[in-house]
Order: sequence, then C-alpha cells, then structure tokens
Amino acid sequence: MAVQKRLHTTLIEKDMVKKIFAIDDHLAVAIAGLTADARILVNQARIQAQIHRITYNEEITVEGLTRRIADLKQMYTQHAGVRPFGVSLLIAGCDEVIGPQLYMTEPSGSYWGYRAAAIGSTAPTIIEYLEGEYKEIAETLEDGILSAMKAFNYVSDSPLNEDMIEIAVISKELRHLVYLKSEDIIKYVNELKE
Repeated sequence: MAVQKRLHTTLIEKDMVKKIFAIDDHLAVAIAGLTADARILVNQARIQAQIHRITYNEEITVEGLTRRIADLKQMYTQHAGVRPFGVSLLIAGCDEVIGPQLYMTEPSGSYWGYRAAAIGSTAPTIIEYLEGEYKEIAETLEDGILSAMKAFNYVSDSPLNEDMIEIAVISKELRHLVYLKSEDIIKYVNELKE
C-alpha cells in the first residue's frame, strides 16, 4: 500500500500525518476522506479482527473484515440522526485462505476486490494510469512500489519527496505489516527521478 500525503501547510508535523493503519498482523487500511471518521472505522476494524481471533482462534479473512466494515458503513446510511461515514478505505492483507487481496469500500457501504486500486481526489486519474500500465507491472515488490510512485508522480503538482509518501508492505511469506523507512522511500524517489 502506498499513499501520497498532502500537507496543507509547512507547520504540520509530518510524522503526525498517517494514512495507512495496521489492523492486525496480516491486515492494513489506507484512508481517503475525513480522518476523524476513518479513526472510528479503523478502531472498529481492529475490534472486529480481535473478536474473530478470540471467538474462532484464527485470523479474520481480508474479505470477512471488509464485509463487516462495509456493513457498518451501510448501516449509517439508513438511520435518521446519523450521517454516513465520509471516508473510503483500501483494505489490503494476506490471509491463509486466499492469500494477498485488496478491497475498496465506499462511504455507501459498497465494496469490491481489485488487483490495483486508488481512492482520493486523484483516484480517477491514477486508475486511468493503472489501467494502461497494469499489464506491465512485474511480480516483484520493488516493481510494485515503483509503479505506485510513478502513478503519484503522474498526478503530483510538485516533485515527489519522502515526506509526501507513506508505504506499508505485507509480504506473502511473512504475512506481517512493515512500514518502509524514510531512507527506503528516498531510494525509490531517486530511482524514479532516474
């Protein structure tokens, strides 16, 4: 998962802006929209993952968690006195049943599985870019990260730097979420410039 962080002012502490959240060892969520709404859904996703683990003594599947969060989002579209959650989520993970998966949920509660997806204000342009480039994306992690960086570069108004990008990886072998460090992101930014 890769996200482009938009810092609206230089006064913001860059490390405080997070767009990718760990849900469980094998699950992560990227957000676009109202961050306060996203915090509620992230916390609910963590609770649902732990409830499943305690109840069934196994990890929740990626689709199972996605369905629970989408159901919660949809429920908030039906009741008077509450408003829908103003956030889209990309839920990525690697479970024992299917392996690596990526789902997108909308504020309405709809969700779909994807090979590659984008959310946020530049999503239509990035999706158009990915549709044209997807067949050329290689199987390696490095090529996947570079493809995401190229998509960000395609829509970015300014040159990319390590403060604008957040990347987290769930490897198929380890099935554990790892956030890339600044030094690693700098390496990919420099590689992209070449």
